Amino acid sequence: MGAPNRTGPGWKDRSVNDHSARTRFPDVLLRTERLVLRPLNESDIDAVLVAASDPITQQWLPLPRPYTRAHAEDFVGRWAPAQWSSGDGIVRALGYGTELAGVIDLKRTDWRQRETEIGYWATPRFRGLGLMTEAVAALARWLLAEQGFERAELRAATGNTASARVAIKAGFGYEGVARNAGIVHDGRVDLAIYSMIPSDLALGTRAPDPSHPGAARSSAIPS
Repeated sequence: MGAPNRTGPGWKDRSVNDHSARTRFPDVLLRTERLVLRPLNESDIDAVLVAASDPITQQWLPLPRPYTRAHAEDFVGRWAPAQWSSGDGIVRALGYGTELAGVIDLKRTDWRQRETEIGYWATPRFRGLGLMTEAVAALARWLLAEQGFERAELRAATGNTASARVAIKAGFGYEGVARNAGIVHDGRVDLAIYSMIPSDLALGTRAPDPSHPGAARSSAIPS
């Protein structure tokens, strides 16, 4: 689960820094060992509704409360496609067989600087299986190795230690804390900042840094 004020169903479209001849990501399928990262479709609406209504999801993302079927329909039918068509990013479902295991996206894309941010949330019953780590690592590698990007950033509330562990296990490096930079239902929170750049790809996954929030054991969001 990514930054609490930067991702998720129900959020408004954001403009892209349109300084490049190419300002959209290829609309492709990405396959990992267990997943297919694909566009969302109508069959995902029920699973989106369940995931976005889940108390843990609601704890870390300031989504509409209550989260209704209309919100899920808007997310799948309008918001997600608009992220791609506007050039702001791309939204992919984590297809696990015929089921939705979560959602991952690229957003706030700066095409001049070749930088973007990764956000994600997991469907409750697929947490703890390592699927989100698998998806984050695959999307980051595709972005940096195949799309010519220079930086992928990931933000998570410092209290969301399970989400932070996903970042580290996927090969992101911990940079520090942006104080008071995120918003959840209970108010403002600090955000832990992680990044990956092309030279990190040769390093593989990183050993946990005891100074970063994900080093502590927690069952907050097993993603």
